[in-house]
Amino acid sequence: MKKTLLATAIAGSMAATGAQAATIYNEDGTQVDLYGNIQLAYSAVNNSNGNEADQLADNGSTVGINAAHMITRDMTAYMKLEFEVDAADEIKGADRGLNDGDQAFAGVKGDFGDIRIGSWDPLIDDWAQDKITNNEFADVSDSSTDLAGVAGLIDPESVSSDGELSDRSFDREGDKVGFTSAEMSGFQFGLGFQYKGAAESGEVGVNASDFGRYRSEDGASFFGGAKYTVGDLQLAAIYDDLDNYTLEGMDGQGDIEADAYALSAVYGLGATTLAAKYERTDLEYGNINAAGDSGEIDRYGLSARHAFNFGDVYAGYQYVDADNAAAFNDTGYGVDFNAAGQAESAGDETYNEFLIGANYGISENMYVWAETGVYDREEDADDFVATGVVYSF
Repeated sequence: MKKTLLATAIAGSMAATGAQAATIYNEDGTQVDLYGNIQLAYSAVNNSNGNEADQLADNGSTVGINAAHMITRDMTAYMKLEFEVDAADEIKGADRGLNDGDQAFAGVKGDFGDIRIGSWDPLIDDWAQDKITNNEFADVSDSSTDLAGVAGLIDPESVSSDGELSDRSFDREGDKVGFTSAEMSGFQFGLGFQYKGAAESGEVGVNASDFGRYRSEDGASFFGGAKYTVGDLQLAAIYDDLDNYTLEGMDGQGDIEADAYALSAVYGLGATTLAAKYERTDLEYGNINAAGDSGEIDRYGLSARHAFNFGDVYAGYQYVDADNAAAFNDTGYGVDFNAAGQAESAGDETYNEFLIGANYGISENMYVWAETGVYDREEDADDFVATGVVYSF
């Protein structure tokens, strides 16, 4: 998974007290820490044809370096460089080991807040999506899933076998500049932009298909949000214009565009954390869809996590309402075309997504987990059971 539970679990869970990074240098106001983890998982997942495929595989092992230098008593410069270790279960194979970057950024923080440049998780992910499911193996669907669905219909080669967008032009983490304010009487805001220049436009490489040919646009996309904390309650609102993910029609069919919005609420009740989320993806289709030039996907999510002395139990539920957009959210839905080459309809569907899991701490550095998920898609696509182990330092 993209994050380990030890590093990012909701406050109050067992894993939040996990292993500490190893300090390898600490002199003259500069500190350098080394950290990492090995994650292995056995999983059985249904594909879009309803066939189950199981495997024992790496689940997102990483190794990284954090460094910080005190500029003044009130200001610190810092950096983070993190790599994924591809396939810890088969590390001797070709193209294995440290061959994929995860997060990399540098910045300055102080009483004013935090300003950084580089690659890190989207604001909408940190402040809304992860509040419902930031699980070990898989999460409920979100606006990133919708972008993958659009790309998958336009160009199936742009989506890898695990459903992730494989083309760098769809990277929601990289090429960003962001600012997060200090907390002021419980209020905090964050904003920034992601820039993809002309040298990176056209990377979609979409082949001619039923929808025609497309290329990605260059330019800057904006994201921003506000968060308010009072007592044990935290509220947040986030917007991402997703302009970097616009697909420009090359055959007169118009552009495909998207916007994402989210609201979240988190409440801590002792050892129990409750969360709710509303998320919306607005889609504009140009003139490729005979049923209308726009669609939207609304999501309503709830989650609960309870921490015991030995570990956590957690569950998440999400209701998905796809209005003229089901084909972009369900790999088994399919699209029919009329004589003019337009999609008859992207489809109206609703889905009920359930995920449940638990972990057990073997030691401060090691825990085991088990999860299962149901997505309510055609042919039970993406339904899974999985279990694994994580060791972190």
